[in-house]
Amino acid sequence: MKQLRDWVFTVPFLLAFGLTLGIFEIIARVARLFGMRPMEVTMGAMQRMLLWELRLTGAKLIVEKSEKLQGSTGYVLISNHQSLIDVPIFGGLLFSNYPKYIAKAELGRWLPTVSFNLTHGGNAIIDRDDPRQALRIIKALGEECQRRNTAVVIFPEGTRSRDGALSDFKPSGTVTLMKAAPDLAVVPTTIDGSWELLANKLFPIPFGTTVRVRFGDPVARTEGDDPRALLEQARAEIDATLARWRELRRH
Repeated sequence: MKQLRDWVFTVPFLLAFGLTLGIFEIIARVARLFGMRPMEVTMGAMQRMLLWELRLTGAKLIVEKSEKLQGSTGYVLISNHQSLIDVPIFGGLLFSNYPKYIAKAELGRWLPTVSFNLTHGGNAIIDRDDPRQALRIIKALGEECQRRNTAVVIFPEGTRSRDGALSDFKPSGTVTLMKAAPDLAVVPTTIDGSWELLANKLFPIPFGTTVRVRFGDPVARTEGDDPRALLEQARAEIDATLARWRELRRH
């Protein structure tokens, strides 16, 4: 009975999801002709729409956001990673920060709108089998985000968690990013529950999933600060937040 209910609400979501990606593929291509900012606004609108469409599956998004986090401001957001849904969560909730992403090369080829945004929207496409190329591109992304005062998201785990457990952080990419953007404050960010949405790879989406997001206080950068220490600080905050949320679920 539960699976039938899941399918009843998943089908309209998938139809809306596919239609949104198809329509915004056209809009994004037109917007890009007028410059990067129209493209960014278009992608932000799409990601907000995708978040709204998630409600069709009964999903509930609970957001904890530091009052110190400002719009139209660049940040380095260090986050755990649980699913592809994490991307529209960032883009939809941080609309005016125009967050950029670091993605593996495969995602730049086959997803309508998503691939176009990754390749033409000022993001970083990396080859995981070529660490030198990856670090070079991440460095360039950090420099560009600092220059334009836009946010950049990095997932130091390097891959999605299939069960929500926090994995070890791989420091090289994040350290490179922070060194390339020394003026951008670091925001420890925690996401939990998004992995459950894709537990069945969308077929179906479990009805009524709760997804929690927390944007912590921005940590201002100082000359000569230690990026590795900041990364460990962010990981500790993410770990503590996940533990707090899971304690709430048990009660």
